[in-house]
Amino acid sequence: MSKVIVLTGAGGVLCSTLAKALAKLGHKIAVLDLRKEAADKVAIEINALGGIAIGVASNVLDKKSLEEAKIIVNKQLGSCDILINGAGGNHPLGTTSNTHLLEEDLLNDTQGFKTFFDLDADGIKFVFDLNFIGTLLPTQVFAKDMVGKQGCSILNVSSMNAFTPLTKIPAYSGAKAAVSNFTQWLAVHFAKVGIRVNALAPGFFLTDQNRTLLTTENGELTPRGNQIIAQTPMGKFGEPEDLVGTTLWLCGEGASFVTGVVIPIDGGFSAYSGV
Repeated sequence: MSKVIVLTGAGGVLCSTLAKALAKLGHKIAVLDLRKEAADKVAIEINALGGIAIGVASNVLDKKSLEEAKIIVNKQLGSCDILINGAGGNHPLGTTSNTHLLEEDLLNDTQGFKTFFDLDADGIKFVFDLNFIGTLLPTQVFAKDMVGKQGCSILNVSSMNAFTPLTKIPAYSGAKAAVSNFTQWLAVHFAKVGIRVNALAPGFFLTDQNRTLLTTENGELTPRGNQIIAQTPMGKFGEPEDLVGTTLWLCGEGASFVTGVVIPIDGGFSAYSGV
């Protein structure tokens, strides 16, 4: 049965791939993104292949913007059945320069060098808002369509670093841990009204946000990229398509009794102790 599926952050590489995969199954897709041109591009690609999609500009940190997007979705596609909260990201102001603090770091006055003590509160707040509030607000707006209906679900996007935090990015790690916790809370809260809530926990995928951190201009791995591959049992980065199978399962009737789970899709990274 065709469903109306809303995806936030769907102008990006990962969620646009999910949008296209869901459209191939005959679902109606609302591609939401802060950048209207990015949302429209994905919708045009889906429609060109015979799918049904619309691009909608929406700010996941602005409830009014989301409510305006919902009016458009309801009018053009119908009532929302599935919400995928894909908007998220990190910020340099919430990131330390080194993995470990050394005493001499306190004397380092290099421009841009940041220890834990230099982390910017506004930068950290931005990361928490984008990932956690950016999951909460769309859920408040679109889940109202789902109450009392059959076959409805919410899929959040957490991260494998919600299980064990990565070095250098305390804000992002903490924010994604909050998304995982919120996923479980929502699963319990919505259990009596027919809404399942689960989450993906992607590992390392090459995206526009992290490509320069993990690879050089000539495509070789950076030191951090090499460290990641060494800690990934499958020995490679994920491809966007690697998220599709789990997404289709969690959003489909085959997972009708599955709620409150956070599934790592990380090539074994979160399972590996390093020895």
